[in-house]
Amino acid sequence: MHRSYQPLKPVTNRYLQQRWDHQEYENHRRKVSSTLPVVDIKGMRTPAHVQLKLKKLQLQDERLSIIDRDNRLLASKLTDIVCSKGLVDHWNQYHLRSLNADKRREELLLVDRQNEAIYQRITCRQSEHRRQLWLEDWERTRRRRDDISRYPRGLAEKQAVKFAVLEGSERSESFSSTERTGRDS
Repeated sequence: MHRSYQPLKPVTNRYLQQRWDHQEYENHRRKVSSTLPVVDIKGMRTPAHVQLKLKKLQLQDERLSIIDRDNRLLASKLTDIVCSKGLVDHWNQYHLRSLNADKRREELLLVDRQNEAIYQRITCRQSEHRRQLWLEDWERTRRRRDDISRYPRGLAEKQAVKFAVLEGSERSESFSSTERTGRDS
C-alpha cells in the first residue's frame, strides 16, 4: 500500500484531483452543518404555570409564616421568664375526675345485682342428686365385689391380726398390715 492519494476515477493529475475532492468534501460538510431539520423534534415548551407551581410556593410561605409566628411567641415567653423573678405556680389544685364514672358505677351495681340474683337462685335450688342413693349403691357394689373376688379386701387385714396372735412374737405385732403387704410383694 502506498501513501499517495488514490482517486476513484482515472485522472491526469492526482494532486489537483485531491484538492478538488477535498474542497468538495468540505463544501458538503458545511452544507450538512448549516441545514435545518424538516421535522420539528424539539417538543412543546412547558407552560410557565407548570414550571413555577405558585400554589406550592404559597403553601410553603404560609407554613414558614406560621413557624416564624410560633418562634416569636416562644421568644417573647422566654424573655418574660428571664425578666421575671422566677415565681412559677406549679401546684395543680384540681382533682382528676372521669366523665363517665357515674355510668360505670351504675353498670357495676347492675352487674352486682344480677350476680346476687343468680347466687340466690343457685342456693335456693334443691339438688337433683340423691346422696343417700349413691351411698347405698356403693355399698351394694362393694358387697358384690367382695363376693366375686378370690381374695376380698378386708380379709388380708384380718389374717395379719390372727397370724400375729398365733405366732406371739412382738415383732410381728408391731408391723401393720400395710407394711406386711408391702414386704411380701
